[in-house]
Amino acid sequence: MTSLPRLPSVREIVKLYGLSAKSQLSQNFILDKNITDKIVRSAQLSDRTPLVVEIGPGPGLLTRSILDTGVKTVVAIEKDDRFMPTLTQLSEATEGRLRVLQGNALEVTHSDIIGSTWQQRQKEPMHIMGNLPFNVASPLLLQWLHQSAACQGLFELGDVWMTLMFQKEVGERLSAKPSTEHRGRLSIMAQSLCHVNTVYAVPSTVFVPRPKVDASVVQLKPRDGITVHDSYKTLEDVLRYYFTKRRKTMGHITKRLVKEVPQVKSIFDELEVLVDFKARPEDVTTETFCSMANLLHQHGIVL
Repeated sequence: MTSLPRLPSVREIVKLYGLSAKSQLSQNFILDKNITDKIVRSAQLSDRTPLVVEIGPGPGLLTRSILDTGVKTVVAIEKDDRFMPTLTQLSEATEGRLRVLQGNALEVTHSDIIGSTWQQRQKEPMHIMGNLPFNVASPLLLQWLHQSAACQGLFELGDVWMTLMFQKEVGERLSAKPSTEHRGRLSIMAQSLCHVNTVYAVPSTVFVPRPKVDASVVQLKPRDGITVHDSYKTLEDVLRYYFTKRRKTMGHITKRLVKEVPQVKSIFDELEVLVDFKARPEDVTTETFCSMANLLHQHGIVL
């Protein structure tokens, strides 16, 4: 484990710079390093980890916990310029292991993150981590899932594990199994590509300021045998269509789809074999939805 040189504590930095969380940026800080150390342990980082991309480091406490594991390179993406002095100070103390990019994580390209030095496929998993701002958590995750399915950017260079903090309800949706109340579009979008597990429950009391809801740390590890690399956009469209009518049966929804998209009639019999038409969308397995998406994609049917 690589220890950082003596630095002011994050609490001291927050006080020194007069930093406070901005509600319009959905900011909530964790100022207890015991908590951030637990989050990092759940990610299984080590000195063999080639790269960690951290989203929204804020004052940098999770960043310090990541660096303490000895990972080779950390790239932190921060939108709020108020945190640049303290993150720059931390970067200088790491002798180049931490690189800070200022910008919106939804807009920062993976070429900005990777740079010209990352060309070869990595043997050890790379990681994306962060206490995600609640207002952009789902769009960010969906962006990464699409890049993962297409093997683009960072995901082209090897396995990428994502260890991310969400509102508790979003975490429950991500890991929800069939026939459970939180099962939905996001569950299947994630589980079609990743093994999804909630690894750590984070009570609201550890945040400053305290949010109204608890959070959870969810880990997404890439699955073997992914079948939707080419049909992932079709899968997203299928899920959007079926889950907006989630109280109806799959048969009822599919018959309505035939009326709206007549090309589906040509594969209706195959869909009836694939899917239990008496089930509701939340009862259908991830694998079945992937098979539906592949069938539509193979026939060039766009919803």
